[in-house]
Amino acid sequence: MLELNNVTTYYGNIQALKDVSLIINEGEIITLIGANGAGKTTTLMSISGLTPPRSGQIVFEKNPIHGLNPEKIVRMGVSHVPEGRRIFPFLTVLENLDMGAFLRKDKDGIRKDLKYVFELFPILAQRKHQAGGTLSGGEQQMLAISRALMARPRLLLLDEPSLGLAPLIIKQIFSIIEKLNKEHNTTIFLVEQNANLALKIAHRAYVMENGNITLTGSGHDLLSNDAVKKAYLGI
Repeated sequence: MLELNNVTTYYGNIQALKDVSLIINEGEIITLIGANGAGKTTTLMSISGLTPPRSGQIVFEKNPIHGLNPEKIVRMGVSHVPEGRRIFPFLTVLENLDMGAFLRKDKDGIRKDLKYVFELFPILAQRKHQAGGTLSGGEQQMLAISRALMARPRLLLLDEPSLGLAPLIIKQIFSIIEKLNKEHNTTIFLVEQNANLALKIAHRAYVMENGNITLTGSGHDLLSNDAVKKAYLGI
């Protein structure tokens, strides 16, 4: 579904990604783990067009997307849930969700998807007229995911969905990620500091260090890898 071929991305004069290559197949949950500053967020931003690569290719469903603006990439079926959630704090929950469906014209489909996200996260239905900025951190993360789902993506990019959340909420978020993948065949590319949880739900995973992919394998294999256990699992 998605292929990165020798992608190099810069922030100003700083090289953040160095010839990164990876593959995501349809229906997979792929996890990208690594230390802070390794280039994980830049990888997602390169895919979604927020930080276009300087060289290399990004191909989504056989179509090159590395030269497209973010709006066109969303239209093609890629939604990005950024680190820090980035909801619209002064808009209501319902208005935030409407923004997720901004590029769509199918009103019946939008109503159906709105009902679906309220079933996924019932607390959002209870707070639909409440300003997004007044929600708890966990509720804001639920809203950020739901807003992305309103674009009806085939590929969902998730950047640190557990960041700053209580353990019970993290468990709920990860359960929803698995549900989206299993029940709706949504392909998911997950960047996550909680390597233990992320690897447990991943079909495959990549390890990134200093802008390079240094290791890849199944989630199970990386969970039992001594170097991964020492560096990322605290074992």
